[in-house]
Amino acid sequence: MEERLQNVLSHAGVASRRKAAEIIAAGRVTVDGVVVKEPGERVDPATAKISVDGKPLAAAEPKRTVMLYKPVGVLSSTSDPFGGKTVAELVTTPERLVPVGRLDKDSEGMLLMSNDGDLTLRLTHPRYEHEKTYIVRAAGRWSEEKLRVLRGPVKMPDGYVTRPVPVKVLSGPENNVTALEFRLREGRKRQIRYMCSAAHLVVVSLKRVAVGRLALDPALAPGEWRDLTPEELELLK
Repeated sequence: MEERLQNVLSHAGVASRRKAAEIIAAGRVTVDGVVVKEPGERVDPATAKISVDGKPLAAAEPKRTVMLYKPVGVLSSTSDPFGGKTVAELVTTPERLVPVGRLDKDSEGMLLMSNDGDLTLRLTHPRYEHEKTYIVRAAGRWSEEKLRVLRGPVKMPDGYVTRPVPVKVLSGPENNVTALEFRLREGRKRQIRYMCSAAHLVVVSLKRVAVGRLALDPALAPGEWRDLTPEELELLK
């Protein structure tokens, strides 16, 4: 079955889809001995002889997706030039897994990691609008007016205006802290923190507890991970 060349490289663990496209465009990939510079070129990985920098492409890795309970203080990336701790140090597998989306360093909760390019695209591309659920503890004097502000729209520092967001009070306020549930279909960087700032609230803690219908496994402690079951993968699709 034919696939886009950049997908073939990604599935084989060479690089992410975006990086694979750059490698192809740079003229570093040959198919049946011919240099191909178009990432969207369709090839059959079962029959085509594909090489990167003159080295034959290894067989595609088996697809694997895991659920990680990302702790606070860990970066949602595979490397950090400044030496910070990354999720790649927590999830060690023979396959090259990359984070599916991001979760701020100061936030915790469910982060999926996968080498399935199609699944990653489905979960991260804006057109699919996968809902993500967060539990937020926010400090500040509470009022119903603040709930109206949180539900938006809210103007971000870069000028982007968020769409209205379902927000509900879970408990509190207690000791000036209110527990809130946010359900986002957008994924703007630090969006919830800016939303809280607009309502004159300070985020004390932020935890992602679900992606779509898939909930964070309550048996996982921060830093722990496990493979998704076939049933859970179906929930994501």
